[in-house]
Amino acid sequence: MSVREKYEADLQGLNDKLIELGEFTQGAFDRSLQALENQNINDSLAIMDEDIKANRLEEEINDQAILLIAKQQPVAMDLRRVIVAIKIAADLERIADFAVNIAKSTIRIGNDPFVKSIKNIKLMHTKTSEMIGLVLEAFTDEDVVKAKRIAELDDTIDAIYGQTIQELLSISAKSPDKLSQITQLSFICRYLERAADHVTNISENIFYLVKGTRYDMNK
Repeated sequence: MSVREKYEADLQGLNDKLIELGEFTQGAFDRSLQALENQNINDSLAIMDEDIKANRLEEEINDQAILLIAKQQPVAMDLRRVIVAIKIAADLERIADFAVNIAKSTIRIGNDPFVKSIKNIKLMHTKTSEMIGLVLEAFTDEDVVKAKRIAELDDTIDAIYGQTIQELLSISAKSPDKLSQITQLSFICRYLERAADHVTNISENIFYLVKGTRYDMNK
């Protein structure tokens, strides 16, 4: 294998590791909502235990990226690719952390009946998971059109988040004895909304990767 071929293989390996982290993160994220819906404590505990994989993958991506920069001194788009990989890995790991946070809130809620339907929470999750899948496709295809679609989904999630928080606040005023669960459901809404923000960060980094310029997806 020539030096250039080894270099290309290392870059591809970095991309593959990033996709592996993305797929793990989306899986954990989906399972966390399923555990909430089913109020499954065991599944929630498993999500928490398995989070170590997300941490390990992020560390491996960072190590590979640093080695590439040190040994190959990439320039132009190749350098952007390495830098973007580090940034995307950080966002994906943070989303995996939100899956863990949702699992912790599920455990705190326990088996108590929900004070209100969680249909809005499920909708926020569905939209956010769709964003994760779309942004992984956008990264693989280096497709800025797909990356831009992320912002539209993020706006939808923001709107559902605002509505749901208002509903929970209204319930808390009428049923202060339910405050503990309402607090946890509010936290879950916030975790979902923040996860969507991190996906938007990833889409902005994809735009930077392809175009070499910054693009604010929220404007």
